Amino acid sequence: MASDRAPAEPPLTDDEFARAMAPLGPFEAAPRLAAGVSGGPDSMALALLAAAWAESRGGSLVALTVDHGLRPESAAEARAVGHWLGKRGIGHRILRLAPEGRSGARPRGGIQAAARAMRFALLAGWCEDNAVLHLLLAHDRDDQAETLLLRLARGSGVYGLAAMAPVLEGGAVRLLRPLLGFSRRRLEASLRARGQEWIEDPSNQDLRFARVRLRVARAALAREGLSVARLAATAGRMARARAALEEAVAALLAGAASLFPAGFCRLDAAPFAGVAEEVGLRALGRALAVVGGAEHGPRLERLERLYAALALAKGGAGAARRAHTLGGCRILWPGGGGRSLLVCREPARASERLALIPGRAVHWDGRFRLRLRPGRPGEGLFVARLGAGGWAAILRHEPGLRRSPVPAAARPALPALWDGRGPVLVPHLGYARPGDGRGPAEAVSLGALEVAFAPRLPMTGPSFAVAK
Repeated sequence: MASDRAPAEPPLTDDEFARAMAPLGPFEAAPRLAAGVSGGPDSMALALLAAAWAESRGGSLVALTVDHGLRPESAAEARAVGHWLGKRGIGHRILRLAPEGRSGARPRGGIQAAARAMRFALLAGWCEDNAVLHLLLAHDRDDQAETLLLRLARGSGVYGLAAMAPVLEGGAVRLLRPLLGFSRRRLEASLRARGQEWIEDPSNQDLRFARVRLRVARAALAREGLSVARLAATAGRMARARAALEEAVAALLAGAASLFPAGFCRLDAAPFAGVAEEVGLRALGRALAVVGGAEHGPRLERLERLYAALALAKGGAGAARRAHTLGGCRILWPGGGGRSLLVCREPARASERLALIPGRAVHWDGRFRLRLRPGRPGEGLFVARLGAGGWAAILRHEPGLRRSPVPAAARPALPALWDGRGPVLVPHLGYARPGDGRGPAEAVSLGALEVAFAPRLPMTGPSFAVAK
């Protein structure tokens, strides 16, 4: 539970928090906010400060705690958070991973990263389901400094060294980090001033994790000039450089990229000739992230090798016309000798299989949003890639699909609605299995399945936000 160290820094005031929130808008007249609250000092401080901020503007805050089940104490800790916040009149919800997310799903490596990804998916999903636009996370200045060091160790370039943005736009939820300018000690001091306990996560002392090892080394780093404040300031400067770079990347992609509803992309190689290599690299990485349904582009060193192999610095002139794979994508030169690249999802990587419940939207493979309209039969139906077997099955019913405008390389990774007998619908190919009255799926028509290409990242959009 709470540490009893005397606060070394003053508490964070409501006015300071309001000034930190101001550049993260716009907000509605009576803002509805959600905040991820694990019970640690940073997230508990965020909950108290954000609830007061929202209430002063006629709005409200709901605190969301994810019970990830990775530790036996997690359920009791989630209840404790709800008890503390309830006494202060702050709404609270506990989100639990589905049972299949716990049985045998504990990752062999990258436990903290996997847990963060699952936690964020639950938080964002709750916000979307409950029409809450703004999701607040409690990353602070210490987290920013640690993220910079971790990415430096991985050989990141400007994009990675910009660390975490205060605002992330995209999708149905705006992700806000109002505490990036404040130290963890100030947040702890804020809780002490309010008489609020918090929870200490034992994993924060586990030296198996790189972030924890960096935390232990903090005093030695500070003696060499690498203080938390200086590292965070460096991340801010990298953020400015990244924002400028993203503007150039967006301009290049506007002239070079054509993105299609079936989830593939064509890249005209000619506009890449003559642009700064860093701009071209980032444009290629963005295209791969979008088509691959990823949150980030591939590692820089791998991207550099692909960029060289494609000869994009020369507009594709002289490149070997062979296929490549990177970032869950296939990159190939279609026939005809042109200089237009085809970027499509690597079929083997589109391995997700999701049940469909009528009326409930799902996000499949990080790329497509699908929803079976209410009132339609849903039992036994699921979304999965079409694959080679599915393609062969639908061709038996409709041989003319070979003439589809969707490139052959992109077809196996298309989303398809399946039942136990095979593909039922493939919307991007206009395919619906002929009915024979043998099951409820026969009543499902193409119009019953809503599908939209909705990657985690847009091809272009707001540039990386810079903290004020």
